[in-house]
Amino acid sequence: MEITFLGTSSAVHSYTRNHPGIILKAFGEVMLFDCGESTQRQLIYAKISPMKISKIFISHYHGDHILGLPGLLQSLNFRGREKPLTIYGPKGLKKVENAIYSLGYCKFDFPIEFIEINSGTILETDEYILKSQEVMHNVTNLAYSIEEKKKPRFLRNKAIELGVPVGPLFGKLHNGEEVEVNGKIIKPEQVLGDARKGIKITYSGDTRPCEEMIEFAKNSTLLIHESTYTLEDDDKARENFHSTSQDAATIAKCSNTKRLVLTHISTRYTDTEDLLKEAKKVFENVEVADDLMTIEILSA
Repeated sequence: MEITFLGTSSAVHSYTRNHPGIILKAFGEVMLFDCGESTQRQLIYAKISPMKISKIFISHYHGDHILGLPGLLQSLNFRGREKPLTIYGPKGLKKVENAIYSLGYCKFDFPIEFIEINSGTILETDEYILKSQEVMHNVTNLAYSIEEKKKPRFLRNKAIELGVPVGPLFGKLHNGEEVEVNGKIIKPEQVLGDARKGIKITYSGDTRPCEEMIEFAKNSTLLIHESTYTLEDDDKARENFHSTSQDAATIAKCSNTKRLVLTHISTRYTDTEDLLKEAKKVFENVEVADDLMTIEILSA
């Protein structure tokens, strides 16, 4: 899996930080999480083709998270896109859809499906499961997680002991199929160990620290969490329903997360050292995202 941060600012752009947007490349797909202003230009800088995006997930409808969407869709149309695009978001997405279709005298020659979602499983394939969870903000906000499905470990020596010849029958058993060897039926459960945990990536959107976020992020390989303020501005974090870097670190620690990346940084902090220091007091494996930063996560 590969993650690219297109934008890491909060409500206002800065010289170095764009509005929120995160690209995930995984399972042969390109997915976009949130779409702030200038997202399509950031895609150019990141050398990622917007034509390859198959799904867009919107956390909530504050402008810094969605105002890049109309322009991105119109540009896709100008470039001759034909393949379908699916956009997911909390209740209210239909109003966003209507607004987009009324802007700029535009029409779209490719299929776009807007799907309103609640907390729960959004998508499940043979390779991954993608979920959403409502968390605590001053408007409805959905956090998202995507978890890799891993097959149970194949017990090669056990299969050989049972008389299964090395070759294609191994693959069938690993895929859950019974096989026959010398008139004897070998069942998958005879040669499969415990299921392995796959990579799990969780994205908070905008949120106050809450039990829902802790539970949702549980056992994440990577947690991408908003970190709008330092402790010095904790009153502003509470007032605006955001998190401090220490809040984010606490979520990571309590959820047994392996790695934390802080994003959605207020423009009041040109130097993010204080954000990082405060987070590290609670959770060591943490870093602050910068625009166009890319993270690669290898499957175990």
